[in-house]
Amino acid sequence: MTGDISATAVSADGTMIAFSARGAGEPIIIIDGATAYPALNLADEELGRLLGETFRTYAYDRRGRGGSTDTAPYTIGRELEDLAALIGVAGGPVTVFGWSSGAVLALDAAAAGLPIKRLVLFEPPFVVDDSRLPLPADYVQRLDAAVADGRPGDAVELFLTAAAGLPAEAVGGMRQSDFWPVLEAVAPTIAYDGRIMGTTMSGRPLPRDRWAAISVPTLVLHGTGTFPFLVSAAQALADLLPTATLEPVKGEQHSAPADVLAGALREFARTGQPTA
Repeated sequence: MTGDISATAVSADGTMIAFSARGAGEPIIIIDGATAYPALNLADEELGRLLGETFRTYAYDRRGRGGSTDTAPYTIGRELEDLAALIGVAGGPVTVFGWSSGAVLALDAAAAGLPIKRLVLFEPPFVVDDSRLPLPADYVQRLDAAVADGRPGDAVELFLTAAAGLPAEAVGGMRQSDFWPVLEAVAPTIAYDGRIMGTTMSGRPLPRDRWAAISVPTLVLHGTGTFPFLVSAAQALADLLPTATLEPVKGEQHSAPADVLAGALREFARTGQPTA
């Protein structure tokens, strides 16, 4: 398959997964984090443009977002099946690049044995120490209840305050913005990422067994200007995985631009070695 396209892949449960593909060469699949999808995270398209001479990039709408459908009940296994369907389209094995909680889904996919040859992970949002408050123990349950009660805005607010760490007054202003309905539309999927994160935002060490099966080269990236807890998270993951290399990205934060990340991604996807 060549040329830039927008299409759908069919997951094992019949869910339609919308994706776009750009460029030519070895495949790279991009996984967004909570609430994000390519129409909102324009860096996905920019990465495809910057890498397009050497790689074919696939950016997709995770189930329940953008142009993708959804099928209840949710399980992490179904999201892995979505990714497997896309890898089938790409003709794997593939390099997978995951942003934020999308990085954690990428880890689960590699541990499950999907045909992944390399992982590039940008700031998985683990909380492994006391550098920030952990997630409330009932976080996922509160998200589910808000959506079930027809209060998607409350689910978004809980995510932005408890998970993303924004002050409540800032979120109050966001509720009045034109962008708020876009966030409410993906509110049912926020609990999906909560389930993927599991206990990894509890302030305790990462589980040693969850990703023990991973044997592929893994590049863990974090910005040097990011939140301290994300630096600790990246270091903890790099220490946990024998195949991982840690690479700080000078000056960047949790929303590093595509042109900054493209060089690191290009070199690692080509050689399996970091840029340094």
